[in-house]
Amino acid sequence: MVCVACLLPLFLVPIVNLLPVLFHILMGKIYRMFGKEYQRPERVPAACPYKPSANKINNSVAGEEPSSGAPHPVPKAVGVDDSKQD
Repeated sequence: MVCVACLLPLFLVPIVNLLPVLFHILMGKIYRMFGKEYQRPERVPAACPYKPSANKINNSVAGEEPSSGAPHPVPKAVGVDDSKQD
C-alpha cells in the first residue's frame, strides 16, 4: 500500500502548473467587468542556468601531454647582461 502523503505530489504538480493559466483567465474576467482589455505580460523564455564551458584549443604535438597551468619562463644564462648591447 502507498500512503496518501506520498500520492499528494502527483496531484499537486498539475494543479500548481495550472495556477498561472487560471490567474490570467480570472484577470481577464475582472478587466472585462471594468470595460478594459487584459493583456498577458510577455514572459521570458526559459534558459539554462548553467553556462557551457569554453572549449580549450589543444596546440600540443601528438604524443605530448597537455600542460596544465601557465607556461614556465625560460631561464636566462648566468653572466649575460641584456642592458649593454654593441
